[in-house]
Amino acid sequence: QVRLVESGGGLVQTGGSLRLSCAASGRAFDDYAMGWFRQAPGKEREFVATIHWSSGSSEYAASAKGRFTMSRDNAKSTVYLQMNSLKPEDTANYYCAARRTSVVPTPRIGYQYWGQGTQVTVSS
Repeated sequence: QVRLVESGGGLVQTGGSLRLSCAASGRAFDDYAMGWFRQAPGKEREFVATIHWSSGSSEYAASAKGRFTMSRDNAKSTVYLQMNSLKPEDTANYYCAARRTSVVPTPRIGYQYWGQGTQVTVSS
């Protein structure tokens, strides 16, 4: 059974940085894409970034491009989201997700497995 566990959230000031981690277990993920999504209070969940385990191909939302970087450590079965130049509008619960795919570019929808989320709060 696929299990995704996020960590690394917290409170940071505007302009600060955080690195989120997502530890994946339960199967081999060579043919999987991993994604980060976020949901702010009163808003719908939105795509942030995705990366394919094997190819390393990545995609970013416009709001994340240039500030956020997604990476993976295959040996640790862990993906990361490095977030720099954080803004108050980045405040949300951040979720890690996984889906099986060989499509390029890596899809932004259709994720089957989800973690519990980690809260990121950016103070102004």
